[in-house]
Amino acid sequence: MTAYARRERSGLADLLLETGPDAPTLCAGWRTRDLAAHLVVRERRPDAAIGMLVPPLAGHGEHVRQALADRAYPDLIELVRNPPWWSPLSNPLTDELANAMEFFIHHEDVRRAGTAWAPRVLDEGQQKALWGAVRMIGRFALRRAGVPLLVRAPGHGEVRIGDGEPHATLSGEPGELVLFASGRQRAARVDIDGPEDLAERLQDADFGM
Repeated sequence: MTAYARRERSGLADLLLETGPDAPTLCAGWRTRDLAAHLVVRERRPDAAIGMLVPPLAGHGEHVRQALADRAYPDLIELVRNPPWWSPLSNPLTDELANAMEFFIHHEDVRRAGTAWAPRVLDEGQQKALWGAVRMIGRFALRRAGVPLLVRAPGHGEVRIGDGEPHATLSGEPGELVLFASGRQRAARVDIDGPEDLAERLQDADFGM
């Protein structure tokens, strides 16, 4: 595993132990034990993880996830902390690409579900990596809003989403933009420069993430 994926995984595992199995998360309907079980399924049970992408198989995936969520919580977190070397998602060749953004988002899912939090100060390398993720997922997720946007991260760049003249500008730190584009709009510290009704539309949009 490489730097940012490993760092976010470790931080999330520590936080999951600290908060306990029944703390809230930003994932609707999921407590911390549910989120931990999701991460284990994603890396260790490809037969069940495919249900995240193929709706007819979702029932099997959810059954496996619930069974894992019922395990002893410390054991479950150890599975999160120490992924298998053979996993297509967490082996040394794929870990950073597959997990740096994933674990950053889920780390914030737990942090920001609490009552007292502030955005973390991320180093320049991690912000740069997250800006790359914004440019990748933003072209697909943010297009679901159905309006042309200019997405801007000061010091990192900007990207146009959709065709035509932008109707609004979405700006913030790369980590905040990743959270916004992944469906955590209300928890992301971003600025939306545009008509008020459009800003509300963006805040409530389903970006499919």
